[in-house]
Amino acid sequence: MATPTKKPGAATGKRSRLYWAVPAVLVALVLAVLAARLLMGLPAVASFVADYPGQSELPASAPVGFPAWLAWQHFLNGFFLLLIIRTGWQVRTTTRPSGHWTRNNKGLIRTRNAPTKISLELWFHLTLDALWILNGLVFAVLLFATGQWMRIVPTSWDVVPNALSAALQYASLDWPTEDGWINYNALQLLAYFVTVFIAAPLAFITGLRMSSAWPKKAARLNKAYPIEWARAVHFPVMIYFVAFIVVHVFLVLTTGALRNLNHMYGVSDDDGWFGFWVFLASVAVMAAAWFLARPIFLRPIASLMGKVSR
Repeated sequence: MATPTKKPGAATGKRSRLYWAVPAVLVALVLAVLAARLLMGLPAVASFVADYPGQSELPASAPVGFPAWLAWQHFLNGFFLLLIIRTGWQVRTTTRPSGHWTRNNKGLIRTRNAPTKISLELWFHLTLDALWILNGLVFAVLLFATGQWMRIVPTSWDVVPNALSAALQYASLDWPTEDGWINYNALQLLAYFVTVFIAAPLAFITGLRMSSAWPKKAARLNKAYPIEWARAVHFPVMIYFVAFIVVHVFLVLTTGALRNLNHMYGVSDDDGWFGFWVFLASVAVMAAAWFLARPIFLRPIASLMGKVSR
């Protein structure tokens, strides 16, 4: 039997597009920096930046610093997101699953409908989603119970011009003053707000619509919320999370790494090395989880929740 062959120009075309994409991005970044520096040299823009230095004033009752629970939440969110992005990409691109999983239709989870068989990759993705959502609920409760919400929710309209000012300062490479222990700059505040209160809920509701847990026979509900809408939103939200993580890590490491890592992992406002070592340990845990997220390790765990077949 003849084996199918790829079109000769297909691989070459992909490499060619990738070859030109990197220089194009670099040129765009250089042009953005030059344009920002040109704008910052204009008197009107300089006056705007002086009036709006990039930081919106917080309410008087806003807390200062980061509690220990926020450090744990930061790690868990990063841990789950890393694996969710990995498994989400696997679900999207895998053509031959490494196995299948079928839930047990008995006990507390008995239903009238026959269980749906899904790929092992999708099972792991949905399991991580459930853990991430549970962690997110704990995060939301603690966020509002401790007043930490005031640090990432806009409370004044001057956050908009301040965010624009911060963006200009970043783009011109004359970065705004960082003082995250007390107050994020307006651009950071908006980025965290969008991530926590818009992107995360969108990831949840679109993922739920695409999952096997969604009622298939609810005709009116499915017509009001078509699965095509969920698919059209879910993947761009994943791309947003990837971009957010890349920019977030880059800024943490380039705007005073030791102090920032102590804020996030050491619960202190100094430039010691404790936060760095905790961060390094967290990276090691994430790397180990990435390595262990393989079928040979996943099958025994998945079999505790249902039937695994090859």
